[in-house]
Amino acid sequence: MSRTPAVWNPAQYLRFSQPRLRPALELLARVDLEAPNVVYDLGCGTGAMTRIMAERWPQSRIAGIDSSPEMLAAAGSVLPNLQWLQQDIGAWRASEPADLIYSNAALHWLPDHQRLLERLIAELAPGGVLAVQVPRNFSAPSHAAIWETVRDGPWRDRLTPLWRYSPVAEPAWYLTALSAHCEQVDLWETEYFHILRGENPVKEWTRGTWLAPLLAALPPPERDVFEQAYTERVARAYPPRPDGTTVLPFKRLFFVARRP
Repeated sequence: MSRTPAVWNPAQYLRFSQPRLRPALELLARVDLEAPNVVYDLGCGTGAMTRIMAERWPQSRIAGIDSSPEMLAAAGSVLPNLQWLQQDIGAWRASEPADLIYSNAALHWLPDHQRLLERLIAELAPGGVLAVQVPRNFSAPSHAAIWETVRDGPWRDRLTPLWRYSPVAEPAWYLTALSAHCEQVDLWETEYFHILRGENPVKEWTRGTWLAPLLAALPPPERDVFEQAYTERVARAYPPRPDGTTVLPFKRLFFVARRP
């Protein structure tokens, strides 16, 4: 899906703040740096992980970067070693070489990962680390139902250009791409089984992320029709369990790579 500005709703995104934070913390736990001087958090959103890194490394200079003014407004005040920058991460360049470029659940919005990885690695200082987590759940019913709703409605011609079927490659592809430029690559994949509560929570989950640009591209009457059609599809795919909870399996890809 192409990058679409000003579609993010921080309150909707944070409805599932804990399951979204878990992979971010697990990624950071694999970053073996004692005292990095310069740290960038690309696609920082509301800045939860940026603040955690600022507390972990109080002597570091840390920048949280995001294109959404709404998300950055929700991030709150700066700290002595922390600043927020509103920038398109697709065009971002480091103001000084980075000891750590960290990105949680953001780079899947960007195209051409071969060039993207090469560019980000080039922004690292010698010995610097690139740490990334991206969802790899796009063939799951939660996302397949979005495409089915796009395909079967009168909005098909308008929304199809926004859709990307497979924005994240297989893990082996990233291992090969990173190994060409990095001396150490730690790569893994995890499938979480999120236990969600509430009415049709999988729809609410995607409404805060992958569904958001599509809804933003439609005028209100059509938007409501589109959302209702998707709601019915995804409810059938993820029925509630007897205790009222709903299970959302969700696969994510992680890598931590060090530049020579």
